[in-house]
Amino acid sequence: MTTGTGSAAEAVPPEFLTGFPETLAEVSRSCRPLSRAERESRRALGEQAADSGIALPSLIGTHLTAVRETWPVLPGVADARSTAELRQVVAAVLAALETGVAALAEGHSRAQRHSVRRAALARRAFVDDLLYGRSDPGRLAEQAEGFGLRLAGQHVVAVAAAPEDGPYDETHLALSRVERELAGRFGDHDALVAPKDGRMVCVVPGTQRQVLDAFVKTVAAPRTAVGRPHSGASGVVRSYEEALSALDLADRLGLEATVLNAADLLVFPVLMRDRAAMLDLVKTVLGPLEEARGGALPLLETITAYAAAGYVNAEAARRLDLSVRALSYRLERIAAVTGFDPDDALQRYTLETAAMGARLLDWPTKPL
Repeated sequence: MTTGTGSAAEAVPPEFLTGFPETLAEVSRSCRPLSRAERESRRALGEQAADSGIALPSLIGTHLTAVRETWPVLPGVADARSTAELRQVVAAVLAALETGVAALAEGHSRAQRHSVRRAALARRAFVDDLLYGRSDPGRLAEQAEGFGLRLAGQHVVAVAAAPEDGPYDETHLALSRVERELAGRFGDHDALVAPKDGRMVCVVPGTQRQVLDAFVKTVAAPRTAVGRPHSGASGVVRSYEEALSALDLADRLGLEATVLNAADLLVFPVLMRDRAAMLDLVKTVLGPLEEARGGALPLLETITAYAAAGYVNAEAARRLDLSVRALSYRLERIAAVTGFDPDDALQRYTLETAAMGARLLDWPTKPL
């Protein structure tokens, strides 16, 4: 039997039509609906077709062709003795066809959903292994090939913070939007976009900075951090950790930038490397602020805003929603209480560094 008129339909093996011509013949004789077993048989064949990579239109086309080609020899059609009987046969066969096609589609869709879930689970497990370095490097490199990554060279990891409408996951619209945008602009590049712990992660080769820039622009997250390029699977882990650290530092320091480069923040890990020295600096320089009226926090915020404004009084006052006169009073209080003058070039650097350390240590919320 010819299985279709188009090349897609002709590619469907005959076993996916098993039992259907016989069912049509029986329905044309009895004008009965499809039985539960017959419907389940079509669902099972739909699932098998999906697992075999056969498209649903081709599968349905094959069944429609079977109806057309068997129609003249169907017992009910050939033996109809009147127009009324023929109409009854036609209605029964078309109903059986509709029910059978619906069952095929249901089985095909069910198999595809299972396949998508399996792929999502495999992708999630790979991303976990890749970003946490928990798998054998050789096995990880082999898996990476299946996800479009070649881990031999340098890679950079960008991490987008979760948006206000909720964390990123496999069903988030932004994920599919970013994937479509990158694929449409750059084609099959050595890159991976995936959700991770509510954030969105993008892993790209160190040479493909344009892909990374497009990711940052398209995801439009409240804040995105970019690690430094490093080599190999362990380099991906390191770049990812740098990006996470940059996001954490931005939150703790109240940084305003929406795009952070880990390379620009290297001074902060250096500052915190000697925690004891940082504790001593904050306690010695800023500790006296706790005795000021209103506590240390307003004056600490003044030091931070003054530095962020480039030590321009009018801009710092605007950021703090103060008058310039009120700002000047606060600066005088800081100098008087701490002994460090914010308008002295060397002393202001000490104050600014101590203020950064205070934010990293969450002081004065947490005691030193």
